[in-house]
Amino acid sequence: MKLRIQNGRLIDPSQDIDAVTELFIDNQKIVAIGEAPEGFENAEVVDASGQWILPGLVDLAVSLREPGQTQKGSIATEGRAAVAGGITTLVCPPDTRPIVDTPAVAALIQDKADEAGMANVFPLGALTQGLEGAQLSNMVALTEAGCIALSNHRHPMASTKVLSRALEYAATHDLLVVFHPDESSLSEGGCAHEGLMSTMHGLAGIPEEAETIALMRDLLLVEKTGVRAHFARLSCAKSVEMIADAKASGLDVTADVAVHNLLLNDQVLSGFDGHYHVLPPLRSDEDRLTLIEGIKAGVITAICSDHQPHEKMAKTAPFAATEPGMANVEVLLPLAMLLMDEGDLDFTTVLKCLTSGPAACFGLEAGSLSVGSFADFVLFDSTVRWTWDYEGRRTKGHNSPYFGEEFVGRVLTTYISGQRVYQVA
Repeated sequence: MKLRIQNGRLIDPSQDIDAVTELFIDNQKIVAIGEAPEGFENAEVVDASGQWILPGLVDLAVSLREPGQTQKGSIATEGRAAVAGGITTLVCPPDTRPIVDTPAVAALIQDKADEAGMANVFPLGALTQGLEGAQLSNMVALTEAGCIALSNHRHPMASTKVLSRALEYAATHDLLVVFHPDESSLSEGGCAHEGLMSTMHGLAGIPEEAETIALMRDLLLVEKTGVRAHFARLSCAKSVEMIADAKASGLDVTADVAVHNLLLNDQVLSGFDGHYHVLPPLRSDEDRLTLIEGIKAGVITAICSDHQPHEKMAKTAPFAATEPGMANVEVLLPLAMLLMDEGDLDFTTVLKCLTSGPAACFGLEAGSLSVGSFADFVLFDSTVRWTWDYEGRRTKGHNSPYFGEEFVGRVLTTYISGQRVYQVA
């Protein structure tokens, strides 16, 4: 089917385009921008007057919970939530049940994603068997089965020696490894940023050194092995400085940050609301502002939702006993737009960190509206005010502090390969 998207403001950071123009789609792909090619006289026309035409968002951290934890979410429910948020491509972690440490589990996730017909799903494979940090997984087989990279998620390695061997093997086969820098001996038992707020409220703290000590070790091993590395969910100022230095020295490293770590600090813990219990924790305002500066400087090139849906009971215990994580995939774009009021970030910079930036981190052909690419795009109303209603949510998760919040800007329609997969009611 041929589509002609007219009268919309097309914004694509990957091509430095920001103009009112037309988009032409044929056979699932973008075939022209601006001037109509031959044969589009009878194309289906979509009037996007007053709307922005944006590349589909790319989210590097969406827990789908399936297989194994379907009381929290499923590939179908979280896929629907993703496309409602304008996310057309997502990466899911390997900590399912069973773990994504065999090609069969990787294939199951992708088959269920294809059946759901929502976002394009790319699983991460486990770096070690069972994420236990002891025996290496069959990394090549996992990659051949569709895993986009390898990670041990937030699970500790048995030793630095095992990690070094894993990175050497990955480097030999040019595989991307995703790190969640965390020194478990320092973070174990913690639930909040170690600082004045955690001390005042009697919450076990997680010091910044839990991240930075692990990050320094990981960077040294990356330098030693030459492995391609991505550092996930940075949370503190020192980490930004360390990644900047690593990039300047020529290491092949990229980094992302969760949107809530850019918007919130540990002051919100005063209410003991378990919805703010996340890992890594919400840190000081200095850390938050430095993370934003890291985006402006190009040190951090991806913003993700770090979507982790939970059932209601998971957040009803005392703060330290709640399960960590937020479910914000439906509102990633309007949340990210709030950053424009925080650190002089312009919309193009924010959008790049949600589209071509994360795509480049993982080598994905996504996040762009260039001619020849798949027609994954979003129609967005930047002016509409709306409230994210708890009862109307599409995620199965109950755990977001943003239910009931009014946002400015909403995804109206989402297309994947030229097919409309979501339209606001």
